[in-house]
Amino acid sequence: MYRQKQQRSVPPTGRTRPLTGRTRPLTVAAVAVLVPLAAACGTEKADGGSGSVGAGTPVTGVQWSIDSVTVDGATHKAPDSARVRIDESGEASGSTGCNTFSARADVDGESVRLSDAMFTEKACENTPAGFEKSLGRTLAAQLTAEAEGDRLTLTTADGDTVRLSKPKDASLYGTKWTVTTPGHEGRAHLTFDKDAKTVAGRLPCNHVNAKATVGDGRITLGAPATTRMMCEGSLMDAEKRILGFFEGRVEYRIDHESLTLTREDGKTLRAWAGQ
Repeated sequence: MYRQKQQRSVPPTGRTRPLTGRTRPLTVAAVAVLVPLAAACGTEKADGGSGSVGAGTPVTGVQWSIDSVTVDGATHKAPDSARVRIDESGEASGSTGCNTFSARADVDGESVRLSDAMFTEKACENTPAGFEKSLGRTLAAQLTAEAEGDRLTLTTADGDTVRLSKPKDASLYGTKWTVTTPGHEGRAHLTFDKDAKTVAGRLPCNHVNAKATVGDGRITLGAPATTRMMCEGSLMDAEKRILGFFEGRVEYRIDHESLTLTREDGKTLRAWAGQ
């Protein structure tokens, strides 16, 4: 069990703070109940499995939009980009619309708890003052999941709630896809143009554009044209990893507001919509 520390107003540094707590293995039976609250942030596999809540509503592998948080009777509307996802591996991750978080999902019967949570500490002007604090407090408690159609409600023993909904898939074209694969967070983004058959955007250091032909669930990317700025070594290394997806064919998959590009060698690049 862990308790979230109060958010502090600090300059955007990308720094993360750990929240410690006990961790116990996630069982297949638990995933069937737990599956609505975690996000695909890691590649480590736990016991696997998939699940549903209520009338067969799938919750595993769904990127849920966070609609609101209600604590002590006060409801805080979430920013449009707030989200959370529960992966089959038991990894939980998401965004408050300002800061990002990840955790392990700990389940006992029908109760859900997050442990080993990590939150970034950025100060964002457009995030409602009480939202992040209320969300952190609620997610730190033991939760019960209840689904109805495309909506999911997570409730604490005290009656506080997090209300979620299933968004429609974002369009590949015209969407600003912000790269979230570790090492690239927030700096790189790509946008596909259907009419011009191109992709353009920002790498961790330079700008880039290339031809992009889409068909049958695959994208054929041409040779990238980039600006020639030099940045610190870690940014240039991250840039090279992204450029490794150009000049070849990649499979692509859109899951609500998440885009995954997969090379033939199995390496992946992930991005969120609208960030």
